[in-house]
Amino acid sequence: MSRTDVLDPEVARALSALSAAAKRGLGDPALAELVVVRASQLNHCAFCLDMHLTIARELGVRAEQLDLLAAWEEAEGVFDERERAALALTEAVTVLTDRRVPDEVYERAAKHFGDRELAHLVGLVVAINNWNRVMVGRRIPPGGHQS
Repeated sequence: MSRTDVLDPEVARALSALSAAAKRGLGDPALAELVVVRASQLNHCAFCLDMHLTIARELGVRAEQLDLLAAWEEAEGVFDERERAALALTEAVTVLTDRRVPDEVYERAAKHFGDRELAHLVGLVVAINNWNRVMVGRRIPPGGHQS
C-alpha cells in the first residue's frame, strides 16, 4: 500500500515535506533516525519502526544504540549527552504527560541544540508523530516501504 492509498496525496506530500525539512534542518541523519524510531516505539507504529530501523542501519547507526533505544535512560555510555537530550525531548513532545514539555527537558535540549536546530528537532518529532498516527490509525502493517 502506498502513502497515497493511506492519505490524500496532498496531505501525504505535506507530511513528507515537513519530515524532510525537519531532518535537513537538524543536520544529523543518524540522530534524526534515533528520534523517529524512539517516537515510533512510544506510539507502537510497526510500519514506521520497520522503515526507520532499516534507514538507521543503512546510515550506520550502531546496533547497540538501536537495541537499547527503548531503555536509553538506563543505557549509560551508549548515547552521548546530545542524543540523550534529543531523546528526552522526543519523549516529552510525543507523550505530553503533563500537557506540556517539562522545563528541565526543554532546557537540557536547548544546551545541545541552537534555536534553529531545536525548532527542526521539535518539527521532526511532530512529523513522525503525525505519520505514526496515520499508519496506526489506518492499520498499515510493516513492510512495503522504500528507503
